[in-house]
Amino acid sequence: MSEVEVADIVLLSLKVSAVAMLFAVPIAFAVAWVLARHEFWGKSLLQALVTLPLVMPPVVTGYFLLVLFGFSGFAGRAFRTVGLDFAFRWEGAALAAGVMAFPLLVRPMRLSIETLDRGLEEAAATLGAGRLMRLLTITLPLVMPGVIAGAVLGFAKALGEFGATITFVSNIPGETQTLSLAIYSLLQSPAGDRAMAMLIAISACLAIGSVLLSEWVGRHIGQRRRR
Repeated sequence: MSEVEVADIVLLSLKVSAVAMLFAVPIAFAVAWVLARHEFWGKSLLQALVTLPLVMPPVVTGYFLLVLFGFSGFAGRAFRTVGLDFAFRWEGAALAAGVMAFPLLVRPMRLSIETLDRGLEEAAATLGAGRLMRLLTITLPLVMPGVIAGAVLGFAKALGEFGATITFVSNIPGETQTLSLAIYSLLQSPAGDRAMAMLIAISACLAIGSVLLSEWVGRHIGQRRRR
């Protein structure tokens, strides 16, 4: 495997993970907010559905995505009307990565929202701050460590996602072959040890770098709060 091929695989993996988080983080925050702040019939069911990708075999999740977003799936046909296909494309890899990482996004966000001192929001409300203003100026800054922690965990999970991705979008070089799929392909090749070791090292560096970045951002936010 050439250096160009390795670079393409890494860039594709980063693109897939970044796009997955771009769309998954806002949805995860909304779900975390609903679970943390509201009581309603079916809340336990919603929590179970959120956790499902974490406990269900990834291949099963990939199969459901293929049924829903494939060429003959209801959602797949709907998105195709606006020119967006998921099956066997990198967009589908991003969708699979986002779904598999979703539980890791929701949990730290929910914990941050639940531990937030609501008295601060109530005090801002008495001073005339509207709901949107309280969200942007008080809630979001205070729960940002949880949001960052969830996003970093989700990004790392998306980088290493395998089962749902290969089931939903297959293993197509240059289109859907992310780091984990490339490592799997090299594992089947007798002469792929060196390239596989290189990709494993890159995967480990990216994962460790993501966690270190999360720690640095968390400390930075904590220092700014104490000032």
